[in-house]
Amino acid sequence: QVQCVESGGGLVQAGGSLRLSCAASGRILSINAMHWYRQAPGKQRELVARLRSGGWTNYADSVKGRFTISRDNAKNTVLLQMNSLKPEDTAVYYCNVQGVTSYATEFDSWGQGTQVTVSA
Repeated sequence: QVQCVESGGGLVQAGGSLRLSCAASGRILSINAMHWYRQAPGKQRELVARLRSGGWTNYADSVKGRFTISRDNAKNTVLLQMNSLKPEDTAVYYCNVQGVTSYATEFDSWGQGTQVTVSA
């Protein structure tokens, strides 16, 4: 079993910054990809940022230049630095981690979600 625990959400004014963190724990042998998704009320969940092993990243057009995804390898933690936040960034943010367990099985684990609210 692999668990993901998120932290760092909250309320911020437009133009402000927040940093989300997601720690993956359990019998992890390797991590292949780490993602951040978000879901706003009444909308579908969308991919915000992706980080693959080797350091390759990509972002949704709506957050390019404002958000940065990174990884702390020693702690199996994925971070999302969010700058220049806009009211339309308001959503529940979820992390997703994919990899291989020490049992040589694949895992695809989701965090519980953290609320980000940006006031105008």
